[in-house]
Amino acid sequence: MTSVTRSSFDIKWEKLPDDFILPDDPVDNIHQPALAAALTDSLAVAGKLSDTTVTTTNYGICATVNGKIVVKAPDWAYIPHIRVSQQEIDRSYTPQLQGEPPIIVMEFLSHNNGHEYSSKPTYPPGKWFFYEKILKVPHYIIFEPYSGLIEHYQLDESGGYEIQSSDDNGRYWISQLQLYLGLWEGTREQRKGYWLRWWNEAGELLLWGSELALQERQKAEVERQKAEFERQKAERLAAQLRAAGIEPEL
Repeated sequence: MTSVTRSSFDIKWEKLPDDFILPDDPVDNIHQPALAAALTDSLAVAGKLSDTTVTTTNYGICATVNGKIVVKAPDWAYIPHIRVSQQEIDRSYTPQLQGEPPIIVMEFLSHNNGHEYSSKPTYPPGKWFFYEKILKVPHYIIFEPYSGLIEHYQLDESGGYEIQSSDDNGRYWISQLQLYLGLWEGTREQRKGYWLRWWNEAGELLLWGSELALQERQKAEVERQKAEFERQKAERLAAQLRAAGIEPEL
């Protein structure tokens, strides 16, 4: 167990007791599982996930604040490094004790939104307060899947979240990942709409596994057509040589 005092809050990083009953809240946004899976998919394809990196979705991240256990489950989070086995964080994850804090958390707004902006400091604290003041997550993303609105909040020097402006392409630089996060519109697995996607520093879109497979199939088809063209070209040349009484060399 490790502990730290931030302002008037006594924070301890303790393993969640085995008998602690985790909230079993239903996913309140039909888009959440697909959006979360897509974010992780392209990072995996691009080699951005190590053996000790964890991306979470609707999974409890814990701290003990003023003697009370607090568990929040962001719709998506990126934890760069854990110091324990995956089995040890099967139920929940305690930063500092079991590894590094998340560097980015995301919430996908539902029609019943509002809790994503809660800065309530009293128990149970709001999500905004927990991410900003307790976990001190550098990047907090709030995404509205229906309109495609992205809000990127970043910790400033005072330790508070400050909203960020996008670049000329409508993307946001996440320095810890050396990637841009932005909006993409299209279809994946029968869901048509807005998606959060990653771009590298050169502005190249990080592909999903399905896109990479399609790209490779298309490349193979181009190579097949090229080989077929060369074969037919050789056959025509051979026929012309035979017509001229010349036996072509094989």
